Amino acid sequence: MTAIENQITQLEAELENMPLKEALALVAKRFPAEVAFSTSFGMEDQVITHIIGKNKIPMKVFTLDTGRMFNETYEVWSTTANVFDLNIDPFYPDAQEIQNFVNQRGINSMYLSVENRKECCRIRKIEPLKRALKGVAIWVTGVRAAQSINRQNFKLFEWDEAFQLIKFNPLMHWSDQDVADFIHQNNTPYNKLHDQGFLSIGCAPCTRAVQFGEDARAGRWWWEDSKKECGLHETKVMADITDPELTQQNDIHS
Repeated sequence: MTAIENQITQLEAELENMPLKEALALVAKRFPAEVAFSTSFGMEDQVITHIIGKNKIPMKVFTLDTGRMFNETYEVWSTTANVFDLNIDPFYPDAQEIQNFVNQRGINSMYLSVENRKECCRIRKIEPLKRALKGVAIWVTGVRAAQSINRQNFKLFEWDEAFQLIKFNPLMHWSDQDVADFIHQNNTPYNKLHDQGFLSIGCAPCTRAVQFGEDARAGRWWWEDSKKECGLHETKVMADITDPELTQQNDIHS
């Protein structure tokens, strides 16, 4: 077992049954100034933000502003920052790169091919994320197994090969009801689009409300047959490196 594998195994064993507040605080203490939480202001992200903000847990909180988000997302961003007196660092696409992309392929070229959509995600999400994660040892996310079949392969702690860091998914085993109960019992700000059937909210052109019985991420890139990922969250983890299904790069979360 490598040193990283050993570290992940130890973290998993230590934090597996630990309450969310204590788990986030412990990680922040153990990796001072090296922990970052990425939020897209979905309900699970708001749970984590609430805990960080209310308890003043010392970790960087950031978001990726793609430039094509719903106005409701900007509203919950503003409300959240004010309620918790929290600085949420925005990271934006490179202006020249996105200008060239739009000029060459069109403003809504994501509808024309999977290649175009993935390139749009790369420019608007992956490249800014690389900047956001610079110097980070632990990346905290709101990923949950219940969000999609693909995400059931994820673990509480895992090695992210693409970004060369440890990813911590503290809500991995939370159910949809667990998340909703926390939001409503604690009066946590949330995106009002959730009340309109939007279970997973990303960029406005690439997100629709889901129908009854559909997967939570069925409303993302609904016009294509894919794993409903943009490339931010890959299932390539060190412990499963021999599994060809898990070593295949997927498409990222919002």
